[in-house]
Amino acid sequence: MTQPTRISFGFMFLLLVLVAAMGLATPLLTVLFSFFALNVFRWKGRSKNFAVAMLLVTVTGICVGFVLFGTKSVVAAPEIAGRLIPRLAEVALKLGFELPFTDLQGLLVLVKGEVAERFGLVGLAGTTLLRQMAFVIIGMVVAISLFHNAAIVIDRDKHTLKNNLYSMSADEIANRFELFYKSFHTVMGAQIIISSINTVFTGIFLAAVHYPYWQLLIVVTFLCGLLPILGNILSNTLIVCVGLTVDIQHALGALAFLVVIHKLEYFLNSKIIGKRIQNPMWMTLLGLIIGERLMGVPGMILAPVILHYIKMETSRVAVEQKVERVVPLSEAKVD
Repeated sequence: MTQPTRISFGFMFLLLVLVAAMGLATPLLTVLFSFFALNVFRWKGRSKNFAVAMLLVTVTGICVGFVLFGTKSVVAAPEIAGRLIPRLAEVALKLGFELPFTDLQGLLVLVKGEVAERFGLVGLAGTTLLRQMAFVIIGMVVAISLFHNAAIVIDRDKHTLKNNLYSMSADEIANRFELFYKSFHTVMGAQIIISSINTVFTGIFLAAVHYPYWQLLIVVTFLCGLLPILGNILSNTLIVCVGLTVDIQHALGALAFLVVIHKLEYFLNSKIIGKRIQNPMWMTLLGLIIGERLMGVPGMILAPVILHYIKMETSRVAVEQKVERVVPLSEAKVD
């Protein structure tokens, strides 16, 4: 392994450590998703300017959608909790124990207290939201800049030595980033396909049975589907809980459908994700746990990407093995 190659590996390791330590997973994800979208919009030789314009239009549409989604969530979440919590309290009493809360207000008081809920958490959430929005904007600008010109060394012709350490190291770092993006493209491309298929089938079922808040649940299903393994568990749990707010039949019917549809999806997972990623489930779950502890939800999205990247990089490094000479019996000494 050459010195520039070692430097590039050290650079990538330091970068990932800084991303985890300084909470920079959001801008990194924004760069990756934006670059992914730009390449999709440039399909079949379209111009780069057209791809950038389509990205801006798409982001604007997503922002409008999130505003509508957030508005509905603010209204629907208290209603769902207000109906669900009393039913859970009744079930708990039938099972022989009593919950420390019987309604939504009691739960909020138990968890954080009224003052923290009304003032402290709101201020903290507002500050966090503004910071994440700034990260998203910066990430998009970086992605567009990389899309137009991804070169690290822009004055290569002016260097006295052509094969200098800086230029060679920059080329190796560019190779590391290229493979990292390919890992993201592989993992997230497969995950988006699976999440889309799951959302379509779930949406058809929810709309057909006139499930309460079905429009909101469809969006949640797709967003949760971007998280491997745990995403489906989260969305399914929410769907069943919403069904409980109506009656037990709605909840059991939704649970039965979700079990059947996910059994059918195992075949798609093996075909789409299994062939692309080929990581054992325990390794993915461990990565999700570590990613969440280090970087929160963005870390859970990045964890399978980093695992795949490490696998791809290490698979390209040859290891010399010492072959021990087998001594024939005729040459062996017998004590």
